[in-house]
Amino acid sequence: MKYKTTLPVDEKGFYGRFGGAYIPEILYSNVSNLKKAFAEAIDDPAFISEVETLLADYVGRPSPLYKAESLSRHYGAKIYLKREDLNHTGAHKINNAIGSALLARRMGKTRLIAETGAGQHGVATATVAALLGMPCVVYMGATDVERQQPNVQRMRMLGAEVRPVHSGNKTLKDATNEAIRDWCCNPADTFYVIGSTVGPHPYPEMVAYFQSVISREIKAQLLAKEGRENPDYVIACIGGGSNAAGAFYHFIDNPEVKLVAVEAAGLGTDTDMTAASILTGTPGILHGSRTLLLQTDDGQIIEPYSISAGLDYPGVGPLHAFLAESGRSKVLAATDDEALAAAYFLTRNEGIIPALESAHALAGLEKIKFNKDDIVVVNLSGRGDKDMSTYISHLEK
Repeated sequence: MKYKTTLPVDEKGFYGRFGGAYIPEILYSNVSNLKKAFAEAIDDPAFISEVETLLADYVGRPSPLYKAESLSRHYGAKIYLKREDLNHTGAHKINNAIGSALLARRMGKTRLIAETGAGQHGVATATVAALLGMPCVVYMGATDVERQQPNVQRMRMLGAEVRPVHSGNKTLKDATNEAIRDWCCNPADTFYVIGSTVGPHPYPEMVAYFQSVISREIKAQLLAKEGRENPDYVIACIGGGSNAAGAFYHFIDNPEVKLVAVEAAGLGTDTDMTAASILTGTPGILHGSRTLLLQTDDGQIIEPYSISAGLDYPGVGPLHAFLAESGRSKVLAATDDEALAAAYFLTRNEGIIPALESAHALAGLEKIKFNKDDIVVVNLSGRGDKDMSTYISHLEK
């Protein structure tokens, strides 16, 4: 069955040579049922209406498209911020959590699980679980539990069980491993709400679809503000790639719109302390799909590093691997220091404190030479409340 989405993906979930569904046999029926249910749901006006009603009345969409006057003067272009940080729960993650949880209920699933790094996806999933009256377990690396305490407490207050993961680097990859193990052990009643455009088909396509509301709104908002639907640039940070997929979605087929993905360089792409899997990775299979990974020559995963918990992942979604390899997207990398500098600049010149993830996208502005008439949209994917301890610790140095 051909889905009503516009991504460059085939029936088996491949974006060029990336993608697919590399899964254990116990999950075959689950993934097959999910593929069928997703295709039927997005063709059902009642399902779409329920999603859109909650996005409007519960999440608070459309999120504003704000012209940042100080940034515009500084960079010599028209800089707009897509304010996903103003969504309920503080980030773009709620867009996908709403769609996925409603799909879970439609499929008769009674339990939600999720992985989380920065905690925003965990909070979003816990929020929707509370809304729908479903039990929820969130897997989170022990390192991230420590550095993202505000979100851990939010998840617990919402009624979710947060399970710290102590294996590996104790970050997002390891949380994802444990969530997949849970899903394998409980395939009948459990729905795995994946937070990014990663995992086996149809997850990358499904998450991108639920996030595509971002670029759909950008087009309508730019038409109202500038008299044209399409910007010259769309810039987004990228780890697994959900916020970037949503911001890029409705522009992928228009080569006049430059798509810029900013990875987390960590301490530098020339070091082993980085999370820039597109710029420094090689093809391999992780968490159910073939993509670009940080790995050794014999295929062992190299632990990533970033100051940003949400970008601290050793791979990228197959859509983004394809967009980069095909030349459709331009990939940049921002170091920890560059992201911090961008965050402080936005805070002190626009009065907006961004999430550390979003700060990487803002750092991309420093790496591009704009024309004065260029319209640039930066997806401000989350707010910085959860990162205050990190920001303050660096300010005090």
